[in-house]
Amino acid sequence: MSWTPEREEKLKQLWKKGHSGSQIARLLGDGATRNSVLGKSFRLKLQSRAVTKKTTPRTNTEKDNSPEIKDQKLGRKAKFKALLLDKNFEQENPKKLEELTKETCRWPIGHPYEEKFYFCGRKPMEKFSYCKLHVLYAFQPKNAKEEDQITEEDIPKFIEKKIKLA
Repeated sequence: MSWTPEREEKLKQLWKKGHSGSQIARLLGDGATRNSVLGKSFRLKLQSRAVTKKTTPRTNTEKDNSPEIKDQKLGRKAKFKALLLDKNFEQENPKKLEELTKETCRWPIGHPYEEKFYFCGRKPMEKFSYCKLHVLYAFQPKNAKEEDQITEEDIPKFIEKKIKLA
Protein backbone atom coordinates (compact mmCIF):
# COMPACT_ATOMS: atom_id res chain seq x y z
CA MET A 1 0.00 0.00 0.00
CA SER A 2 1.33 3.42 -0.92
CA TRP A 3 0.38 6.77 0.50
CA THR A 4 -0.64 9.26 -2.19
CA PRO A 5 -1.40 12.91 -1.41
CA GLU A 6 -5.12 12.19 -1.95
CA ARG A 7 -5.08 9.30 0.54
CA GLU A 8 -3.18 11.42 3.06
CA GLU A 9 -5.79 14.17 2.71
CA LYS A 10 -8.63 11.65 3.23
CA LEU A 11 -6.78 10.30 6.29
CA LYS A 12 -6.55 13.84 7.73
CA GLN A 13 -10.28 14.46 7.18
CA LEU A 14 -11.35 11.15 8.72
CA TRP A 15 -8.94 11.68 11.61
CA LYS A 16 -10.43 15.13 12.36
CA LYS A 17 -13.94 13.62 12.34
CA GLY A 18 -12.84 11.29 15.13
CA HIS A 19 -12.78 7.92 13.34
CA SER A 20 -10.60 5.23 14.87
CA GLY A 21 -7.54 3.82 13.12
CA SER A 22 -9.31 0.61 12.15
CA GLN A 23 -12.35 2.52 10.82
CA ILE A 24 -10.11 4.73 8.70
CA ALA A 25 -8.27 1.67 7.38
CA ARG A 26 -11.58 0.09 6.32
CA LEU A 27 -12.74 3.30 4.61
CA LEU A 28 -9.42 3.78 2.81
CA GLY A 29 -9.32 0.12 1.70
CA ASP A 30 -6.64 -1.00 -0.80
CA GLY A 31 -4.52 -2.84 1.81
CA ALA A 32 -4.63 -0.14 4.50
CA THR A 33 -4.30 -1.53 8.00
CA ARG A 34 -4.89 0.00 11.39
CA ASN A 35 -1.16 0.07 12.05
CA SER A 36 -0.38 1.74 8.74
CA VAL A 37 -3.02 4.40 9.45
CA LEU A 38 -1.71 5.04 12.97
CA GLY A 39 1.88 5.13 11.75
CA LYS A 40 1.06 7.63 9.00
CA SER A 41 -0.98 9.81 11.37
CA PHE A 42 2.00 9.86 13.72
CA ARG A 43 4.40 10.81 10.91
CA LEU A 44 1.97 13.53 9.75
CA LYS A 45 1.90 14.73 13.36
CA LEU A 46 -1.88 14.66 13.52
CA GLN A 47 -3.36 15.66 16.85
CA SER A 48 -3.43 12.82 19.37
CA ARG A 49 -6.91 11.91 20.57
CA ALA A 50 -6.23 9.12 23.01
CA VAL A 51 -7.21 9.98 26.58
CA THR A 52 -5.71 7.71 29.19
CA LYS A 53 -6.70 7.27 32.81
CA LYS A 54 -3.52 9.04 33.83
CA THR A 55 -4.39 12.22 31.93
CA THR A 56 -8.08 12.48 32.77
CA PRO A 57 -8.73 15.10 35.42
CA ARG A 58 -10.09 13.73 38.66
CA THR A 59 -13.26 15.50 39.64
CA ASN A 60 -14.83 15.28 43.04
CA THR A 61 -18.47 14.34 42.51
CA GLU A 62 -19.32 14.51 46.21
CA LYS A 63 -20.94 17.68 47.46
CA ASP A 64 -18.66 18.03 50.45
CA ASN A 65 -14.96 18.27 49.78
CA SER A 66 -13.91 16.21 52.78
CA PRO A 67 -10.75 14.21 52.07
CA GLU A 68 -11.07 10.47 51.67
CA ILE A 69 -9.71 8.42 54.53
CA LYS A 70 -7.96 5.38 53.19
CA ASP A 71 -6.76 2.44 55.20
CA GLN A 72 -3.11 2.46 54.27
CA LYS A 73 -1.21 -0.77 54.76
CA LEU A 74 2.05 -0.41 56.60
CA GLY A 75 5.22 -1.62 54.94
CA ARG A 76 7.53 -4.09 56.63
CA LYS A 77 9.86 -1.36 57.92
CA ALA A 78 6.96 0.60 59.39
CA LYS A 79 5.61 -2.51 61.14
CA PHE A 80 9.10 -3.29 62.41
CA LYS A 81 9.63 0.21 63.84
CA ALA A 82 6.14 0.31 65.34
CA LEU A 83 6.77 -3.00 67.05
CA LEU A 84 10.08 -1.82 68.51
CA LEU A 85 8.51 1.37 69.84
CA ASP A 86 5.49 -0.43 71.33
CA LYS A 87 5.57 -0.15 75.12
CA ASN A 88 3.66 -3.43 75.54
CA PHE A 89 6.19 -5.40 73.50
CA GLU A 90 7.07 -8.56 75.41
CA GLN A 91 10.53 -8.85 76.95
CA GLU A 92 13.05 -11.28 75.56
CA ASN A 93 13.18 -14.44 77.67
CA PRO A 94 16.51 -16.20 76.88
CA LYS A 95 16.13 -19.99 76.66
CA LYS A 96 18.58 -22.81 76.08
CA LEU A 97 17.82 -25.47 73.49
CA GLU A 98 16.58 -27.89 76.12
CA GLU A 99 14.10 -25.33 77.48
CA LEU A 100 12.30 -24.66 74.18
CA THR A 101 8.61 -25.52 73.92
CA LYS A 102 5.77 -24.77 71.52
CA GLU A 103 5.12 -21.64 73.57
CA THR A 104 8.56 -20.06 73.04
CA CYS A 105 10.09 -18.20 70.11
CA ARG A 106 12.79 -20.36 68.54
CA TRP A 107 14.82 -17.56 66.96
CA PRO A 108 18.51 -18.25 67.61
CA ILE A 109 20.56 -15.38 69.02
CA GLY A 110 24.28 -15.64 68.47
CA HIS A 111 26.15 -18.60 67.03
CA PRO A 112 25.70 -22.16 68.35
CA TYR A 113 29.41 -22.44 69.15
CA GLU A 114 29.41 -19.31 71.34
CA GLU A 115 28.99 -19.49 75.12
CA LYS A 116 26.25 -16.84 75.13
CA PHE A 117 24.12 -18.62 72.50
CA TYR A 118 20.40 -18.74 73.33
CA PHE A 119 16.92 -18.56 71.78
CA CYS A 120 14.57 -15.56 71.98
CA GLY A 121 11.95 -17.16 74.24
CA ARG A 122 9.10 -14.67 73.68
CA LYS A 123 5.61 -15.97 72.98
CA PRO A 124 5.39 -16.97 69.29
CA MET A 125 2.72 -15.78 66.88
CA GLU A 126 -0.06 -18.19 66.05
CA LYS A 127 0.98 -20.74 63.37
CA PHE A 128 4.62 -19.61 63.57
CA SER A 129 7.57 -20.68 65.65
CA TYR A 130 8.79 -17.07 66.00
CA CYS A 131 7.58 -13.97 67.86
CA LYS A 132 6.29 -10.88 66.00
CA LEU A 133 9.72 -9.31 65.75
CA HIS A 134 11.40 -12.39 64.33
CA VAL A 135 8.54 -13.15 61.93
CA LEU A 136 9.27 -9.74 60.38
CA TYR A 137 12.91 -10.74 60.02
CA ALA A 138 12.28 -14.27 58.78
CA PHE A 139 9.44 -14.02 56.31
CA GLN A 140 9.52 -11.69 53.34
CA PRO A 141 6.54 -11.40 51.02
CA LYS A 142 6.93 -12.32 47.37
CA ASN A 143 8.28 -9.46 45.28
CA ALA A 144 9.38 -7.57 48.39
CA LYS A 145 10.35 -4.00 47.62
CA GLU A 146 13.90 -2.96 48.39
CA GLU A 147 12.71 -0.20 50.69
CA ASP A 148 10.73 -2.70 52.76
CA GLN A 149 13.68 -4.98 53.50
CA ILE A 150 14.87 -4.61 57.07
CA THR A 151 18.60 -4.16 57.63
CA GLU A 152 20.78 -3.54 60.67
CA GLU A 153 20.78 0.18 59.77
CA ASP A 154 17.04 0.31 60.46
CA ILE A 155 17.51 -0.43 64.14
CA PRO A 156 18.23 2.82 65.97
CA LYS A 157 21.13 2.53 68.42
CA PHE A 158 18.99 3.45 71.46
CA ILE A 159 16.53 0.66 70.61
CA GLU A 160 19.11 -2.14 70.39
CA LYS A 161 18.95 -2.54 74.15
CA LYS A 162 15.16 -2.51 74.05
CA ILE A 163 15.15 -5.45 71.62
CA LYS A 164 17.17 -7.50 74.06
CA LEU A 165 15.30 -6.30 77.14
CA ALA A 166 11.82 -5.92 75.71
